[in-house]
Amino acid sequence: MNRFAEKTSFIWSVSNILRGNFKAHQYASIILPFTVLRRLDQVLALTQEKVHETAILFKDKPQKIKHKRLLEASQCPFYNTSRFDFQGLLEHPDDILNNLQSYIAGFTQNVRDILSNFQFNERITALDKHKLLYIIVQKFNQINLDPYKRNPDGSIQEFQGVKIEHVTNLEMGYFYEDLIRRFAEQSNETSGEHFTPKEVTLLMVRLLFLNDIDILSKPGIERSIFDPCCGTGGMLCVAEKFLQEHNPKVQLNTYGQELNDGNYAMCAADRLIKGHSTDNIFQGSSLSNDQMTSKVDYLISNPPFGVDWSKDYKKVKTEHDTKQHTGRFGPGLPRKNDGSLLFVLHMISKMKPPDEGGSRLAVVLNASPLFSGAAGSGESNIRKYILENDLLEAIIALPTDMFYNTVIATYIWVLSNRKSTDRKNKVVLINGVNHHQNMRKSLGNKRKELSQEHIDELIELYTTMETGPNIKVFDNKDFGFQRITVEQPLRLTFQITDDALKKLTKQPAWNNLLKSKKNDETKKQKDLQKGLKIQKIVIQALNALDKDKVYDDRALFLSDFKANLPKDFKLQARVTQAVWKAIGVVSKEAQPCQDSQGNIEPNTSLRNNENVPLKESIEDYMKRKVTPKVPDAWVDASKTTIGYEIPFTKYFYVYQPPRSLKTIEKELKTLSQNIQTLMSELMS
Repeated sequence: MNRFAEKTSFIWSVSNILRGNFKAHQYASIILPFTVLRRLDQVLALTQEKVHETAILFKDKPQKIKHKRLLEASQCPFYNTSRFDFQGLLEHPDDILNNLQSYIAGFTQNVRDILSNFQFNERITALDKHKLLYIIVQKFNQINLDPYKRNPDGSIQEFQGVKIEHVTNLEMGYFYEDLIRRFAEQSNETSGEHFTPKEVTLLMVRLLFLNDIDILSKPGIERSIFDPCCGTGGMLCVAEKFLQEHNPKVQLNTYGQELNDGNYAMCAADRLIKGHSTDNIFQGSSLSNDQMTSKVDYLISNPPFGVDWSKDYKKVKTEHDTKQHTGRFGPGLPRKNDGSLLFVLHMISKMKPPDEGGSRLAVVLNASPLFSGAAGSGESNIRKYILENDLLEAIIALPTDMFYNTVIATYIWVLSNRKSTDRKNKVVLINGVNHHQNMRKSLGNKRKELSQEHIDELIELYTTMETGPNIKVFDNKDFGFQRITVEQPLRLTFQITDDALKKLTKQPAWNNLLKSKKNDETKKQKDLQKGLKIQKIVIQALNALDKDKVYDDRALFLSDFKANLPKDFKLQARVTQAVWKAIGVVSKEAQPCQDSQGNIEPNTSLRNNENVPLKESIEDYMKRKVTPKVPDAWVDASKTTIGYEIPFTKYFYVYQPPRSLKTIEKELKTLSQNIQTLMSELMS
């Protein structure tokens, strides 16, 4: 079996053996690691004798030296010191489990880690329990994943001194990726956690490399790419394949980090079977356990949508507070229920400085990061940081129903710190929601897909930057606004009435006069008597005022009230406040209330917030929108904050007038006639 499709189908057929004893979602954790083992088994066959000889020769040497020599002997980033291979395992059917475990134990730590994350020991133990382990090993021994073609005696076939390749590392990578894709689609109810549709990834990759194709076509060019939520490594693989097709001599150094054990294992295994080191694939949370120390040329990712980041909160908050802008999260922290923008900040921190060539970044997000959070919030401050530093280059709206486990709207954000001159201080918004075709068969929630034609159309819109129905070009400042607090004067009238005096008895400061914090009962009674005396004096002073008089000036009211108090009596400020709050009635005709400094006091019930476009002065906005209606309004400058939001759908909204009543009536008549016709046919 030499054909790619035949190999994939052959291994996929192992599912039939597992059916009944294992659940469908467990197939991947059995078939994928066995595929890896079979490939490694045949790769190591070339140097296995040399490895065994080296192991004996250096058995008493320090582990570090021994490991180095064994790697040299295997000529791979891994080796196996056991005496087993797949064929040898089959020679002892009654001891297949122990021998397979010994075989696995003979591998280097990087291979053992991958198998451990697959929970492979638990899987092979279960296979042995169901009497399937020998059958599975036998099945995988039948597929030829050898990197070279062999003669009947086992020697490598050559042509003019050159070894003839059978399954290259690149082909093996494609083969393995196809298996991952099949498993992801089979388990579509959860695949969105780690599997991004290939056509979406391809669009992102093209957006990343779009302006660099000429440079990337040069022989010997070397670049780097990082995915902080790499899942099974799909995005890194698509990027690698795309560049290989354009320039086989390009070297793209791939880096990734993944939290989920199984996904990490699949990604690391993919690296390994392609002949790459797994040193650049890290395990753990990118937010709280950042293991990526390098800056890279490109970044790509599909972080989880709307995922709570409470588990990472303590470490993220500590970094935010202690390192501020020298750390990753200086601009701000979003709410705990959605950490998407934290991943964006994390990716920005891995961009090369412009003087070192800069970087480009493509990330898939849901709608929330566009607008969630008011001015001054963590989300708004992160958007502010991105836009004020001219990092955002474009946002492309994808069709709904594009992903396997969600129907929500999604967007590709493209960021760059090396924008071309015509894109500086500009942001391109592209509405791609109608650029799709329906799938013949849906996969979970995925009912739509991008064809090559649709991808080309979106790339064309991005490249031309010509404003039209599906593309808008904005200045960075167009998304900014000043959140202002508009105040109006507090205007109160005062008249002594029975209702006003009743309201006074409900004021907390008034009632607190009859409360004491003293523990001693005698002292408590003393405080109570003092409070009663104050209340009596206040009531007498109020009753002494002219009950027919209506004061429209608080200062005058308080002056007359205090004039009725005993000469040496000092009333607490909080009690005075309780008096005017209880008796005062809001009135537009009254004089503005002023504090002790002569400043007009605001009426908090009339307080209002307005968003002023960043390009417009607050003064001009007030003259245009506020003071014509409320002449005495003013802005409390101490409360003004700068915010940023990107109301994407607003910019592409097209008003659709409702259908006329005549049209609706006509349709109803037609439907009624159709129903009558059908009923007549049924009755006849």
